Amino acid sequence: MKLRSNILKLSLFATGLSGIVAEYILSTLATYFLGNSVFQWTMIVSIMMFSMGLGSRISKYFHKNLLEKFIIMEFLLSIMVSFSSLIVYFSSSYTSYIGFIIYFMSIVIGILIGMEIPLVIRLNNEFESLRINVASIIEKDYYGSLAGGLFFAFIGLPYLGLTYTPFILGMINFLVALLLFFILYKHLKNKVKFIFNISYILVFTILIVGTFIAKPVILFGEQKKYKDKVIFSKQSVYQKIVITKWKEHFWLYINGNQQLSTLDEVLYHEPLVHPVMQMSKNPCDILVMGGGDGCAVREILKYDMVKNITLIDLDPEMTKIGKENHIFRKLNENAFHNKKVKIFNEDAFNFLEKTQNFYDVIIIDLPDPRTIELGRLYSYEFYKQCYKHLRKNGFVITQAGSPYYATKSFLCIDKTMSKAGFETQKLHNQILTLGEWGWIIGAKNMKKNFLKKTIKNLKFKNIHTKWLNNEAMSLMSSFGKNIYVYEIDTIEINSIHNPVLYNYYLKGNWDLY
Repeated sequence: MKLRSNILKLSLFATGLSGIVAEYILSTLATYFLGNSVFQWTMIVSIMMFSMGLGSRISKYFHKNLLEKFIIMEFLLSIMVSFSSLIVYFSSSYTSYIGFIIYFMSIVIGILIGMEIPLVIRLNNEFESLRINVASIIEKDYYGSLAGGLFFAFIGLPYLGLTYTPFILGMINFLVALLLFFILYKHLKNKVKFIFNISYILVFTILIVGTFIAKPVILFGEQKKYKDKVIFSKQSVYQKIVITKWKEHFWLYINGNQQLSTLDEVLYHEPLVHPVMQMSKNPCDILVMGGGDGCAVREILKYDMVKNITLIDLDPEMTKIGKENHIFRKLNENAFHNKKVKIFNEDAFNFLEKTQNFYDVIIIDLPDPRTIELGRLYSYEFYKQCYKHLRKNGFVITQAGSPYYATKSFLCIDKTMSKAGFETQKLHNQILTLGEWGWIIGAKNMKKNFLKKTIKNLKFKNIHTKWLNNEAMSLMSSFGKNIYVYEIDTIEINSIHNPVLYNYYLKGNWDLY
């Protein structure tokens, strides 16, 4: 009896592990396919917790053969969890309503998980008193959740990815069902034994087949998501990185959003780097935040007076691509192999808070502020740190999204930088594959209107650029009336405690129509 009780508790530890990781997998899938990570994680976890409550309620209608029903649920969970990623990727190839599929699976899996604890408590009721039974069962489930979180963070997502992690979980549920079946075996009728034997063989076969077809199916779904041929796909701890190819050109995507194209990346990176480098009288120490592709560093290295380039990029997989991938080594001209360049894989905000160093130029080449986490790197507090670590008469520039398709977001970044003490200057340029794009320059300790007067008179002598020149700078710093369609007084400052920017960005200019 004691052995049977312990096995039930062990089973619940395993299902607790599997259940929490299932939540994380679905939340990660929702973030990748639907965007806005904070919202998606909140909704998926909340929906699954609610569904678990429904599952608990449904379990009260089970009166007989509880162990058999528990085993059947483990069968169902093993299949549902294992194929969750495959279903989402495959479905994304044929429907734009992928959110409904993810949320539906969250409900179904949540209901099945919710049935587990009540059934195990009732099964274990004959072995322990109610007080000990409830405490020990829930305890094991919570311990399993911790183990699941550690597994997902340190092993599942970084090493197995969304391709094989679900099958590990499915196999856990399958092994739980198998263990309980052996315990129950001598108490079962021959007809039930036969059905379960067939079921085990069938489910095991499905799981094994699934592991073999997982990668091709996900690659198929991935390919359908992009119009060009996918030649590289990597799920890192932080993001999904994809490289596609069309003719002789390549595209880089992060979480489904284009970051650059070799077709026209100079139209982005030259305006990002050269205006601030030209205005700086002595750009010796340069800080780059983001820019893991190496293209910004390539442009900086054109200045002989540069002594040190510090690059901060959170994701080591991205900087590994910039340093080792043959496509990007050629594109960035082996920039990351230059002795002047030091790379640190850490959070840019945290780096600025702890560093004791000062810089002549800070270049911010980060993804768009489409989430609260990214919005933190466009906040008043972040720009105050940039101001603090700039030397006198230093310059900062940040990419700022589209001034015409996300005007409020663009103006919010400008206003937030001004609030942090910078004199600012807006820039924009038409990039073939991205559309109209914008940057904000900030100057420290400069006279009023310094940037406005200086920007159009920059010369690019002795620096090789493929596109940028004085005439281009004049055009880039000129805006028509459309950018002022919003009253600047109505736009709030983006701060950590008032993260308005990501909402401005996500809404774009839809409120104009």
